[in-house]
Amino acid sequence: MLLAAALLMSAGCLRSPAQKKQRYFDSGKAYFEKGKYPEAIIQFQNALQVDKNFAAGHYQLARCFIQQGLWADAYRELTRATELEPDNQQAQLELTKLLFAARRFADAKDHAKAILEKEPNQVVAQLIVANSDALLGNLPAALQEAQRAVEMDPNQSPPYLSLATFQEKNQQLPAAEQSLQKAVSLDPKSAPPHLAFGSFYQRRQRWAEAEAEFLAAAKSAPNDSISRTSLAALYVAWGKKDRAEQTLRETKTAKPNDPAWYRALADYYLSSHESEKAAAEFASLHLEHPTDFGVTKIYILLLLDKQQVDQAMNLTEELLKQNPKDTESLTLKGRGLNLQGKSPEAVPILEAAVRGNPESPAGHFQLGLAYSRTDNSSSAEKEWREAVRLRPGMLDAQGELANLALKKNDIELLEQSAAAWFKYAPSAPQGYLMRGVLRTQRGDLTGAEVDLLHVIGLAPENATAHTRLGHVRFLQKRFNEAQQQYEKALECDPSSEEALRQIASMLLAQKQLDKAVQRVQLQVTKAPDDGNYHFLLGQLLLSEHRTSEAMPEFAKTIELDKTNEVALLLLAQTQQESGRPDEAALTYERSMRELPKDARAYVAFGLLEEGRGKWQHSENLYHKALDLQPNEATAANNLSYLLIQHGGDSNYALSLAQIARRAMPESPNTADTLAWAYFKNGIYDSSIALLREAVKDAPKNPTYHYHLALAYQKSNQPALAKNSFRRALELAPNSPQAAEIRQTLDELAAN
Repeated sequence: MLLAAALLMSAGCLRSPAQKKQRYFDSGKAYFEKGKYPEAIIQFQNALQVDKNFAAGHYQLARCFIQQGLWADAYRELTRATELEPDNQQAQLELTKLLFAARRFADAKDHAKAILEKEPNQVVAQLIVANSDALLGNLPAALQEAQRAVEMDPNQSPPYLSLATFQEKNQQLPAAEQSLQKAVSLDPKSAPPHLAFGSFYQRRQRWAEAEAEFLAAAKSAPNDSISRTSLAALYVAWGKKDRAEQTLRETKTAKPNDPAWYRALADYYLSSHESEKAAAEFASLHLEHPTDFGVTKIYILLLLDKQQVDQAMNLTEELLKQNPKDTESLTLKGRGLNLQGKSPEAVPILEAAVRGNPESPAGHFQLGLAYSRTDNSSSAEKEWREAVRLRPGMLDAQGELANLALKKNDIELLEQSAAAWFKYAPSAPQGYLMRGVLRTQRGDLTGAEVDLLHVIGLAPENATAHTRLGHVRFLQKRFNEAQQQYEKALECDPSSEEALRQIASMLLAQKQLDKAVQRVQLQVTKAPDDGNYHFLLGQLLLSEHRTSEAMPEFAKTIELDKTNEVALLLLAQTQQESGRPDEAALTYERSMRELPKDARAYVAFGLLEEGRGKWQHSENLYHKALDLQPNEATAANNLSYLLIQHGGDSNYALSLAQIARRAMPESPNTADTLAWAYFKNGIYDSSIALLREAVKDAPKNPTYHYHLALAYQKSNQPALAKNSFRRALELAPNSPQAAEIRQTLDELAAN
């Protein structure tokens, strides 16, 4: 036994590399013949590991990749096979087919001609030359090449089918019909000639003849669903939808376990925009075929379209349990989260989806929405631009870009979006609406009016079109007509904030503040859950100093829209002005919790606390504001003053005062603060210059005069100091400094 084992081992060791390579190669071919392509791939790769220049191995591996739909891998292996064995005409032909399929028509034509030089009667190569010529725009040459293919092999149908295609394109209809008849006669039991003939008849609206050909195709290929779906499409074009549905129902039941057959009816409903029927059909298919993830994904999309988000999300989670990295499922989940108002959660999920599949327009679009709803407009724009680069006809993304362009006043971007709408949906109103806005901004009011009236003609209830036409009328100084258009916009859409704001602005311009308030109040009753309207009403009431009435409007705004930080600040302001500082403090604290990166709340709260004498807390708040926004002028100015008054770092106080002065060079307050900082640092000349400027701009402010008097006194200018002390006392005879000023004046008088 030991001797036998040793002999077997030595025999294995003596097997040559050529034998090993051939053994792997033969095994791969055996697997290929059985349709076991993954196993065949492994064996051919093993053969190539033994001999990387094995031309036949590269060719057979390419054939496996073609069967698996791995086109890039197939192209690589065919290229290598033809480099190693240029005379392998079959490999050259397969490479030519791949080039044609990849739309590299010029390269495909060159390769096909090279094949024909060695095999002048290679019909497939000749047909690739003909079809490449046609797709490169040279139809006369394509006709000649197709005729040559017919002459090469007049007893095969494919050359006649290609010839018929080019004859039809060249409007040689009788000749095309004859070529199709010849193709059918040569191969009457093959489906492709009947399908081509049926399509020809359908384009001529010769319905009965087309029907006969499609029925013949179905009979010729009973296991091919294309004939049946083509017949259904014919019935739709013929106006016989009932027969189309019946054909597809029969298709579904004929092969209930074949996706191409059982999905036919559902796909028909989807393509014909019958959303209710499509949803019901895909729901049924999902139950019958739970492992068909393609069906499940479309069903989820339909559920999301119908706002049935919870059910859609449950199904999406099931898909992700099967494959957590599936980019389509991640995109669906991100879309669902966007619909649920959970865009912050959607962002990382959609970012992962886009990383996994950067060529997904839907992924980029949904990620753009998520960014937009988390106040990251620059990233949103980037994603939407990528979505339309990948799919220029993605009108949802074009619409979002148009809205963004309007907010940014980006004319170029708006023009691009308008062009896309005109190209991909020329009868839709959106393109005209965008062009109307463009023409308005460019001063072409007549052209804008034409476009906007066209939109209203197409969609009379389009509130945006009425609002934009109102803008045009306003610019034309046709104010009554402008107001009519704004009112029409609100009639079409009671939540059209821009229209209401324009009406209020027009009334304010006419000094009719009461009427503006009344008009907004009326709209609030029509749309009580619109936070923007309550906010606008609060602003108007505040401008009338009706603080107690404005306060509940800002509170309602916040209740309806928790992200409206301006409403929070105005609510605190109205509470403060109404003598309710404790409530104002609570509102500021809430604002800081909900918007921790917004410096405005810290500054406003600091002002409140400073006014209440809580200067230590005020200092802390100003420090936090400056941490968030280092050049925040009010925080820098006030913190500087507090540091000076309460013995803080005088050099730091000076640097803060300089920051404030640079930001607000016209403010007498920043002039006084910087002057006071110079004074505390012994720089009296600079202090005097700034204080003169401050008292010139605010001559009735006693503090500025008092500071100027002290600066004059320190610089040994007693006469000027006396005048400033007297003016300060005159303006504020009961100020905290009054007694000190009187004593100083007495001392100056004695000297």
